[in-house]
Amino acid sequence: MAPVKVFGSAVFANAARVMACLEEVGLEYEVVEVDYTAKEHKGPQQLSKNPFGQIPAFQDGDTMLFESRAIAKYVLRKYSKPAQVDLLREGNPEEAAMVDVWTEVEAHTYLPAIAPIFYECVVYPARLGTSSNQKVVEESLEKLKKVLDVYEAHLSKNKYLYLAGDFFSFADLNHFPYTFYFMTTSHASLFDSYPSVKAWWGRLMARPSVKKISDGMVLRA
Repeated sequence: MAPVKVFGSAVFANAARVMACLEEVGLEYEVVEVDYTAKEHKGPQQLSKNPFGQIPAFQDGDTMLFESRAIAKYVLRKYSKPAQVDLLREGNPEEAAMVDVWTEVEAHTYLPAIAPIFYECVVYPARLGTSSNQKVVEESLEKLKKVLDVYEAHLSKNKYLYLAGDFFSFADLNHFPYTFYFMTTSHASLFDSYPSVKAWWGRLMARPSVKKISDGMVLRA
């Protein structure tokens, strides 16, 4: 069977999310490079795959998808063997609900706090050669601290190893790409103030899938 294709390399955080899921299920895949600096993602060929001109897009035979969380769920639903990899926990309504809760938290609360720091401290200096907007960074750090307060309380109070319980899930994996890049900035020490969160992050980074994909997440100018 021909491998599935991911359009966009692991240097793109959202593509890294998809690739980590592909690694989790052990599926062979092909990475098709997209030249961001040449705005290839805005060209007609890529727009036919992702009409919003974003990265990644994904192809599995006649199925073409975009939006990284949707792609990742598709991969997990189609190719997971629940006895080996069960990141969605769909066989257990209560566990699946907790996975959904923290997946939503990541998308709508965690990401809006951490993403501006990633862009200001990593993307813009590498891609545009600009300095960080310290006002944006400081405001985002304050937002992130409030979010991490909740994470710390949740993990420590419940003595959970992971966000949805004592099992690794899609909710945890979703946090990987942007947190990875955050931890390359000078603000990484913020996690030292949240011991349960820091321990959770350590467990996440120890996953073989995450280790493999993170090796390709080097953003260069």
